Amino acid sequence: MAISLEAKQLLDEELMSYARQILLDGWDIDAQLRLKASRVVMIGAGGLGCPASETLVRAGVGQIHLIDDDVIEVSNLQRQTLFLPEDVGKHKAITAVQMLEKINPLISARATVARFSENTAYELLGMASSKPDLLLDCTDNFATRDIINRMSVRYQIPLLSASAIAMQGQLALYEPQLNTGCYHCVFGSIVADTEADERNCANSGVLASTTAIMGNLQANAALQYLGLTKNPLTNKLLIWDGSQMQQRLMGFRQDPECPVCASRES
Repeated sequence: MAISLEAKQLLDEELMSYARQILLDGWDIDAQLRLKASRVVMIGAGGLGCPASETLVRAGVGQIHLIDDDVIEVSNLQRQTLFLPEDVGKHKAITAVQMLEKINPLISARATVARFSENTAYELLGMASSKPDLLLDCTDNFATRDIINRMSVRYQIPLLSASAIAMQGQLALYEPQLNTGCYHCVFGSIVADTEADERNCANSGVLASTTAIMGNLQANAALQYLGLTKNPLTNKLLIWDGSQMQQRLMGFRQDPECPVCASRES
């Protein structure tokens, strides 16, 4: 990750804001500077996007870009923690960014009201200037996740994908530049299942704590990847079960016949 001139040192305000983080064993000034120099793109500003983006912003991520074409509904307030009752009817991405800027004015936050697709990906990801350091998938359906994964592989952008439904969640950090496998390698058969694609929070329900926990686990992995250049989930899928208070890791590897990443064609 190249560090820009303005990100080569921490301001006095930043040193004060992130003091407890910098004191952490294994996390130092250099880690904080890498985080400050990073640019992340987050697709989805809902149940996962709200806690994940808030934690990243509080921790000092340099630039964050939220992409979402949805508006806030009353039913969202139960778990989408950046929104208030008076925000109902407003665009999620814009409202979330306004709150993030209040939480930490030292970072740069940007909102785009748009639907992520293969046709819009290049522009939305800002590829004309430089590719993001990390792509966060905070969406709630398999079809969109499949598109995000294809763009991750096409543009060789690390993808941190989280999901949450009912009292369960999953998390994985794919690194297409290392040929370690992609979302399709793990969920290929599910992606093609239209019945599975119909299951989301709107029709299956979700406990408020599920999205909060999974969003923060996603932020935790992102902070380690951006600040410490470490993937804590290399070739592993984290599976969290809130009903049993259990968490386990399942290994995966690249599918040599994967139509997305094995041939690097999308």
